[in-house]
Amino acid sequence: MTTTTAMKPRRRWGRFALHYVEMIIAMFVGMFALGALFDVLGLSVSHSQYPELGYLVMAFNMSVGMAVWMRIRGHGWASTLEMCAAMFVPVVPLFPLLWLGIIDGGMLMLAAHVAMFPLMLAAMLRRLDEYAGCAH
Repeated sequence: MTTTTAMKPRRRWGRFALHYVEMIIAMFVGMFALGALFDVLGLSVSHSQYPELGYLVMAFNMSVGMAVWMRIRGHGWASTLEMCAAMFVPVVPLFPLLWLGIIDGGMLMLAAHVAMFPLMLAAMLRRLDEYAGCAH
């Protein structure tokens, strides 16, 4: 038997999960759309030749996708910038490992992309009411 009090937390976490999926989709849309545009314009960066710059451009592209979607959904700049930071923060410990030759460009990309997802989740949990509420 379900009561309205039992459904409310479920609905709240459902909204939160949906928003998380939306952020992932927006991130990939930005990455692929702007990446394709940069390719067409001849501005693409070789990830194998310039892994740092390649990653930063990709993080920028993902951030643009998420920022556009978050602003459409009515989020403020603080939460939007926190979500975008989740794209850039993973390289703080990874760039030195790359420079020391401990990891290569491929490992940089893999580790940074894996780290983004829990960082995005942490940013969302920090503002749980904003991401799980009905305001957006």
